[in-house]
Amino acid sequence: MTARMDETSAYWSKLTTQIAATERTKMTLGSRLRAAGYITDAQLDLALREQKRNGRLLGEVLIELGFVSAEIVTQTLANEAQTEVVDIRKVEVPDSVLRLVSYETAKRFKLMPFKQAEGMLTVVLSDAFNVVAIDHVERESGQTVNVVTAPEGHILDAIARHYTRDRSLADTIDQIMLDGTAASEDEAANESPLVRLVDQLISLGIKKGATDIHIEPAEKIVRVRMRIDGVLRQEVLIPKPIQSALTARLKLIADLNITEKRAPQDGRIRFDYGQHYVDLRVSTLPTNSGESVVLRILDRSASSLSLNDLGFSPAHKSHMESLVGMPYGMVLVTGPTGSGKTTTLYASLKLVESEERSVFTLEDPVEYSLEAVRQTQVRPDVGMDFAAGLRALLRQDPDVILVGEIRDLETAQLATRAALTGHLVLSTLHTNDAVGVIPRLVDMGVDRYMLPAALSSILAQRLVRVLCDHCRRPMKDPQTLIEQLELTEDVPADAELWEAPGCVNCNGTGFRGRSAIYEILTIDESFHGPIITGASAGELKALAAEAGMVPMLKDGIAKALAGLTSLDEVLRVVR
Repeated sequence: MTARMDETSAYWSKLTTQIAATERTKMTLGSRLRAAGYITDAQLDLALREQKRNGRLLGEVLIELGFVSAEIVTQTLANEAQTEVVDIRKVEVPDSVLRLVSYETAKRFKLMPFKQAEGMLTVVLSDAFNVVAIDHVERESGQTVNVVTAPEGHILDAIARHYTRDRSLADTIDQIMLDGTAASEDEAANESPLVRLVDQLISLGIKKGATDIHIEPAEKIVRVRMRIDGVLRQEVLIPKPIQSALTARLKLIADLNITEKRAPQDGRIRFDYGQHYVDLRVSTLPTNSGESVVLRILDRSASSLSLNDLGFSPAHKSHMESLVGMPYGMVLVTGPTGSGKTTTLYASLKLVESEERSVFTLEDPVEYSLEAVRQTQVRPDVGMDFAAGLRALLRQDPDVILVGEIRDLETAQLATRAALTGHLVLSTLHTNDAVGVIPRLVDMGVDRYMLPAALSSILAQRLVRVLCDHCRRPMKDPQTLIEQLELTEDVPADAELWEAPGCVNCNGTGFRGRSAIYEILTIDESFHGPIITGASAGELKALAAEAGMVPMLKDGIAKALAGLTSLDEVLRVVR
């Protein structure tokens, strides 16, 4: 009993001393950063007022306000605590060390087990003075804890990366089945193992670069498939008893009605992944084996917003740069769902000089955040659809307007009239090729006489998978393939083609990542008469060829000849 009292007394003494040290650190951090020239007096004054208002640590406030980087704050605090700063991003932690600290503890205290030797566990903390976290880890692991330091964002990334391994995912499923957590979906919706399972499934999809996660109930199992590089792949099989609780958990965090199982529902999840967040659109659909759930992943950090990285040829890039520099007109990007249309529009919008022009977007949902651009989320449930939003935007003195999608006649007419009245309008439409936009707008009810003056250019695109750099090799007999694909007129006889048999780096698929192929149709005076008189799609295609438009197939072939992709892949998306 006496030994326990001594241990408790020592603990509280240690805690009191450490809290006092933390207070001294908070009081001196700002002055040290100011003395080093990292922040100004005005910035420190604002940060201290913000800290007083919300009660957060001064370092967190300075980082959030953008006055100083997390690395600088971490190094300054590490110097005060006399701890080592490590780059956790470059370290692979063994499973034996990960098992010493649970996922729940790592996530709660924002710490990462680092290494272990001779009864000493080294953990990475952003705040080396957090004795509550240190004490918790010592009791959980049974090890003496040594602390090193890293920026909080790096630690969160490491947690997301390490605790989503396949083995850890299997362990979570086994734990749920062993503990009987899935017996009641009302209880299981808030149990830690199930929370961890959902986090791991979403994190696995983000880590693999998936655009969609399909949770598909079958008669005896639940199949989890992920769309990676445009192709669905089976990733995980989950026991049937977990299905109800898993679905309930997903519906709970998506703010959906858990008790409603007979009607489809749509919701959204904001998921913290490392040092950034990812938006997920959630769709449920009743089936004869239970509710099917599909998560659309909108990872802002994963997509490049530069035309240089989107597969544009120098000619296409130059053309897009000239289009977004125009004072008025309508530029449409077309293609099927998931072909990268929005990413292309955003990359183009970044070229707009927003300091001198008023730029607005109208989206569903807002997928990327852009500085100096006013972005509006469509809310049909309150009457804020694309048409209503566009009418409101036109009263905000815009120069450039990005409309996420033209879905109906009213939106199409408003966008067309805006382009005719001195605004640059960027938007998307669903058609198979660039020429198909013209008859599509006419079919929607837009007057033919308005189109030639409003339309400036149409860009059609598709996404092709990129050959894996690690296993890509020249094809031994490309001519045979060219003949089989009936491309002898389009591909030179001495052409060199590439293939990839598959390796560990590409999961045996031969592809890793995607790029776009394009065709751009410029609407000049030669199109005015044919559009107004109702020329057929075939006549418009012939006119586009005369105007110099390079078809999407030829753009794809050029990229296959350059070794970016394969001919089979180009034909898969074009034909």
